[in-house]
Amino acid sequence: MPPGIVACPSCRNRKGENQTQLLMRRGGTISFSFPPFVGWVRRIVVACTAIYLIKLILESVFSISFWPVEKLFALIPVYVMKGAVWQLATYSLLHASFGHLFFNMLTLWFIGAYLERDWGSRRFIECYLFCVVGAALVTIGVAYSHFLGMQPSIPTVGASGGIFGLLMAFGILYADQEMYLFPLPFSIKAKYLVGIWIVVAMVGALSPAQNGVANFAHLGGLLFGFLFVRFSPRRGLSHAASERYFGVRNWYYRWKRRRAARKFEVYMRQHDRKVSFDEHGNYIPPEDQDKTNGGGKSGWVN
Repeated sequence: MPPGIVACPSCRNRKGENQTQLLMRRGGTISFSFPPFVGWVRRIVVACTAIYLIKLILESVFSISFWPVEKLFALIPVYVMKGAVWQLATYSLLHASFGHLFFNMLTLWFIGAYLERDWGSRRFIECYLFCVVGAALVTIGVAYSHFLGMQPSIPTVGASGGIFGLLMAFGILYADQEMYLFPLPFSIKAKYLVGIWIVVAMVGALSPAQNGVANFAHLGGLLFGFLFVRFSPRRGLSHAASERYFGVRNWYYRWKRRRAARKFEVYMRQHDRKVSFDEHGNYIPPEDQDKTNGGGKSGWVN
């Protein structure tokens, strides 16, 4: 999991602009305090923290094991293949320890707040979920490959896959943004930070001591973060999906109208009457048949 990351608003990029000028040129604003704690960032942080507190109270105060819940909602590849597809997303809400939760949520706050402000809430949550699910798919694939002795029965928890995806997106979009690594007192450019964490994730993935599964989730998050930034539609996945849906729906309605028009033409010919329709299935009145080049004045096109 990445450490806490803080943007450095006073640092300059290589074009000589300070960060305030850079973000103003991009249409945003800059704050010299903590980033806003709103939107999906706040919802995710609150949900993960609440679940961890419930786990802590049940196990520490009431001595009730939280394992049945983790077994149901953690990412366990063998269960996913048997139909527990909700685990592809729900595993990101569970965390193994306070340190695991703290650094994940701190990084999500500082990185996610900038992305959600610039992208908007819908595109931000699309990227986050895309990376969470992508990291889960990579984890399942690696687990079933038995690479380095990995097993599909090993559970994976944590939001690191989604956060690494956001980290990759930030590194691409704000390559020259200077950042502080909490609690270290020095800054580093975002593109170098992403490079460091790619190396760290790869080393961790190849480490037999941790079975590598969680670290392959990190690599999966990085991969899907890159894919989202480079190849997703500018207006978001949901907008593209809705456009595709309405496009298919309209094509289907046009096809039905043309089919009905052809059937009606056959029916009228059987009764010694002639009617005409254009290529869209629109009726052409007899007085307009010699004047039209494929569209009747009384018709309509969806």
